[in-house]
Amino acid sequence: MALPTEQLIEIERLLATTEAGTSAVADLRRRFPQLTWVLCDSSDVTEEPFRRLAWFDLHLIDGSDQCILITADQARATGLVLARRNIGR
Repeated sequence: MALPTEQLIEIERLLATTEAGTSAVADLRRRFPQLTWVLCDSSDVTEEPFRRLAWFDLHLIDGSDQCILITADQARATGLVLARRNIGR
């Protein structure tokens, strides 16, 4: 299942207007229940982000096989990792 560009744009727009926090993930889970959502600290992810936003690095998840992988291929994305960056802390 691909992550449509329109959904990705909406996700980025929502995250751009939100400070870092778990409420952002809860809102996204309600709006996009078909996607897998993971919230973690940016220091927990070594891969380059798919996108960098003000508070989060976005990493695409490929969950089409038995193991979940970080991918750069939007066509294989089944979810996102929101890696929270500690800005100014």
